[in-house]
Amino acid sequence: MYKMGNALALSCLLLLGTAGCSSVPTDEANGASTANDPFEGFNRVMWDFNFNYLDPYIVRPVSLGYVEYTPEPVRTGIANFLSNLDEPASVVNNLLMGNGTKAMDHFNRFWINSSLGLLGFIDVAGYTGITKQDNKSFGDAVGHWGVGNGPYLMIPAVGPYTVRETTDFVDGLYVPLSLLNFWAGVGKWALEGMETRASLEPQQALIDDSPDPYILTREIYLQRQDFKAEVEAPEENAEEEALLDEYLEDDFDFE
Repeated sequence: MYKMGNALALSCLLLLGTAGCSSVPTDEANGASTANDPFEGFNRVMWDFNFNYLDPYIVRPVSLGYVEYTPEPVRTGIANFLSNLDEPASVVNNLLMGNGTKAMDHFNRFWINSSLGLLGFIDVAGYTGITKQDNKSFGDAVGHWGVGNGPYLMIPAVGPYTVRETTDFVDGLYVPLSLLNFWAGVGKWALEGMETRASLEPQQALIDDSPDPYILTREIYLQRQDFKAEVEAPEENAEEEALLDEYLEDDFDFE
């Protein structure tokens, strides 16, 4: 229930913050995208529906209206509270990934903000210098240990999704997420989505100027999924990067 896919707003221009790299991975043999996208025909239809109709006429105006007319202290408190609900799941998932230090940060942030921070509305832990780490889902944890993304999907009124993300229902088994009923989960989904959609507004032109916005969003989304799962680059790529670094150090002196 809690993990209903990415929020409708989150699906709009998702991950365009990293869209400066507009190159698309291709298969050297035929120039085709290497993404696992067996339902591309259906996905493109859903892309048009989500991004050409739902976003400009519903998601974008609602998100911008929420940000413009809700006092910033109220929005900040709500965002802190909702983020705090995810901390316990991130503790477990970071432990599964072998990130002990990050897991401890999530744990400390949860108990401090839940108690001293009035159920998380005030980020007391942040004031004490405890780093706010990116939340990790169960799908990130299994991806870290070699489970692939699986087929890519563009879901109506939801947006980009991968089969691996279906495992994120596990996160809803931990308190306090397990205490949310259906409508509370919908509220969390919508509020977080509006904040995310509004924050991406300055980057709208990146997707508008792309020759194929569907492919651009798909590739960035899949790269982001691997980044969240902390999937290591293939060994050959790491070797090439090391050789390039060595070449630059030997042949270029910027001092």
